Amino acid sequence: MTIDLCKILIFMRSSAYPPPVPQKSRSSRGTWHRPRALLTQGRGRFVAGGLLVAVVAGIATWTLWPDPAPRQREYLDATACLLTDQDGVTKEPATSVWTSMQQSSVTTQVRVQNLSVSGPQTPENAEGFANSLTGSGCQVIIAVGDAQVTAATKVAGTNPEARFITVDSGTAAANVQVVSAGSLGDLRNSIEAKLAELAEAAS
Repeated sequence: MTIDLCKILIFMRSSAYPPPVPQKSRSSRGTWHRPRALLTQGRGRFVAGGLLVAVVAGIATWTLWPDPAPRQREYLDATACLLTDQDGVTKEPATSVWTSMQQSSVTTQVRVQNLSVSGPQTPENAEGFANSLTGSGCQVIIAVGDAQVTAATKVAGTNPEARFITVDSGTAAANVQVVSAGSLGDLRNSIEAKLAELAEAAS
């Protein structure tokens, strides 16, 4: 809403200060007294002046009042994590996987995170990163890339309570699901289903 402050001030000023009138008049007895009209105008100026101050103060308060802070998204006590190579989520299929995870997070209220493997791009090095995800509370771990898939498959054997999705390769097991990145629709559906299961378990 737009308020023309200048128009309000001009209107209030013209109301508060009418044209001047004679300051004194002589009575029939030769004594000077203040005209009643002047007293009335004085009271009018006082009331109009007070109203002007109130209007300006109200406009200033309305203008300067801070906007309410945006509400933070509330998450369930559930986390899904993506393990990638050193390129992170900048290349396919990691980009599509991460996008699907973020979209599913909105509807399921599951928190999503991603971790890229730094240093040597080997299964042995990636295994340490996979273990860090299970240790930090990731209930679902999605692995993209040969080294990450090999590491996740091994870590899944010692962490039966966690759920794993390996993309394009890996060995299926009781807690490991292998998904092809060739069909983005199937990949997205698999991620949504896994996060929905996680959300239901956490509710």
